[in-house]
Amino acid sequence: MIVGAGFAGYRTARTLSRMSQGKADITLLNPTDYFLYLPLLPQVAAGILEPRRVTVSLSGTLPHVRLVLGEAHGVDMDARTVQYTDPEGNGGTLAYDRLVLAVGSVNKLLPIPGVAEHAHGFRGLPEALYLRDHVTRQVELAAAAEDRDTCAARCTFVVVGAGYTGTEVAAHGKMYTDAQVRKHPLRQGMSPRWMLLDVAPRVLPEMDERLSATADRVLRERGVDVRMGTSVKEATHEGVLLTDGEFVPSRTLVWCVGVRPDPLVESTGEALERGRLVVDPYLQVPGRPEVFACGDAAAVPDLNNPGKYTPMTAQHAWRHGKVAAVNVAASLGVGERRPYRHRDLGFVVDLGGTQAAANPLGVPLSGPAAGAVTRGYHLAAMPGNRVRVAADWLLDAVLPRQSVQLGLVRSWSVPLESSSPELARVPGGPGGQARTDEPAGTESRPGGEPAKNQPGGEPAKNQPGGEPAKNQPGGEPAKNQPGGEPAKNQPGGEPAKNQPGGEPAKNQPSGEPAKSRSGAPARSGRAKRRHPHHPAPGPVERDD
Repeated sequence: MIVGAGFAGYRTARTLSRMSQGKADITLLNPTDYFLYLPLLPQVAAGILEPRRVTVSLSGTLPHVRLVLGEAHGVDMDARTVQYTDPEGNGGTLAYDRLVLAVGSVNKLLPIPGVAEHAHGFRGLPEALYLRDHVTRQVELAAAAEDRDTCAARCTFVVVGAGYTGTEVAAHGKMYTDAQVRKHPLRQGMSPRWMLLDVAPRVLPEMDERLSATADRVLRERGVDVRMGTSVKEATHEGVLLTDGEFVPSRTLVWCVGVRPDPLVESTGEALERGRLVVDPYLQVPGRPEVFACGDAAAVPDLNNPGKYTPMTAQHAWRHGKVAAVNVAASLGVGERRPYRHRDLGFVVDLGGTQAAANPLGVPLSGPAAGAVTRGYHLAAMPGNRVRVAADWLLDAVLPRQSVQLGLVRSWSVPLESSSPELARVPGGPGGQARTDEPAGTESRPGGEPAKNQPGGEPAKNQPGGEPAKNQPGGEPAKNQPGGEPAKNQPGGEPAKNQPGGEPAKNQPSGEPAKSRSGAPARSGRAKRRHPHHPAPGPVERDD
């Protein structure tokens, strides 16, 4: 039984499938029927790639593996069972002889007022689709605005977190909005403004300084307002208050800061290390030889750095998966088990167009050469869809992008505080029944009620004119860090999986495919679930 089909879970299932050749009963539990290649998610948000290009069919690429659609919400290690809920809300239980927990991580929230209500993450396909629609809509509304202040606020986009995901989102986003306004200009003297914030002293702080300098130069030359040593103190519907005291009017806040291990591991009752399930070098849970864990949810000893654990990155998750599969087979008498060791082979950061920063095998590259290496790496690393991705890249090079908003994902469908960002909240899900008489184009809350900031509805509780949202994070920010104990170069505990943390980020090479963006980003794409202690938050509409 494998729980999660992200980088770690997918690699485990694929390796076991090849090793067993149909002689083992392999079950994969995941809420979606695809593996998401998160490193290319910023290109989906920028309209370069279509959504299906970055998804790989599980049933089509994993022969001899039984796929069960559902979100795990409990593990009984004594009874050797996993409890889950399927997409239609029905509960179920699966038994196992060997269990591999590859459930990944979720957004890490900080006690910064307004962030949970007004920011959106970048860790799943729904969030990328929402961001593309939202950015397109804001530029169109800005062009039609009657006053300069409203125009400026709508075409100002704030990205928090200058790691891999945040850097790529800002780089691609600036190119996307600039292309929009070339066809439909804003008011005279105005242009889209993208801001990239981070408490670290430089962009991509854990990368080689030359690559960090390359990314910083490209961003600034493109017109991105890069603010290092700065983060968010408070977020409101009207804009963002920065830690340096400046208030930035904006309707867009993209959260690419940090992650935490999936809350499912807390319910196991086993030893944890900063929320991650403790395992030995063979990826086995101490005292539970039949249970393995890998990816972001596992604290795997780093044998190259005694006393430390491997970072929460996609490259580690991908390689964890292979070792987990080998050791599961060894526990059943096939082959010999081996400990997890790693070697880093480089980084790549896609900055849009022909620009990138890369250091394959330690050789620093920039410009078109780095761009070619970066795209070549992603094509080689993807488990499928290579031809379709290459075709989309070719079309983007010769044709203008289609900057249209489809309105398929609404703001309340992708709350920042979610244990399953790969699933958009929908009407008829938890919280109410879907309505069939909703007028076209109306944003409705689950349950069919009009959005509270829409005509005919009450003002949303955290919107102007309404009561403040209950449960809004509060508290004083930690020293030099808004909202709590600082992460490595980022606000928030564990380094963001799409942020540097001493190891290449999840979407970086190192000889292995990257992990998410995510920017989220970034996570390893684990099987997600609605955890009983983390119910889906109620929708909050923005005036977008």
